[in-house]
Amino acid sequence: MTAPETESLSVRTGRPARRHAWRAQAPVVAVVALGGVIGAFGRYAASLWWPTPPGGFPWATFWTNVVGCAVIGVFMVVITDVWAAHRLVRPFFGTGVLGGFTTFSTYAVDIQRLTDSGRPGTGLAYLAATLCAALAAVWLAVTAARRVLKWRQP
Repeated sequence: MTAPETESLSVRTGRPARRHAWRAQAPVVAVVALGGVIGAFGRYAASLWWPTPPGGFPWATFWTNVVGCAVIGVFMVVITDVWAAHRLVRPFFGTGVLGGFTTFSTYAVDIQRLTDSGRPGTGLAYLAATLCAALAAVWLAVTAARRVLKWRQP
């Protein structure tokens, strides 16, 4: 009973009242789910637009993850340094949309497929390139967003 929502006790049972905690979290769960559907649809559309041939480098997943990381870098700067966003914006867009758009599971499956198709070198290159490019994208996006914000200040 550490959380404030669960500190009240039920009059009838003497157990922690959990209904208030669920009511507070239900909107968050709903917006994450809705955002996840939107993001996953975007990722799926990218995979249809740019399919990966058998044994080929999975460019659609690579760029989806890199672009998603860049967008989350800009988004985090905006909601922490510029805009006092509604409490559901971060879970909806950051966790939901961008979490559904970027994909660790497809990345892992792509590496396995490359390795299973006799292309372990390509799989290893993909593993390293995605990690390096995604981290660089976040860093560059955060740095660029902060510089733009600093430049725009009077």
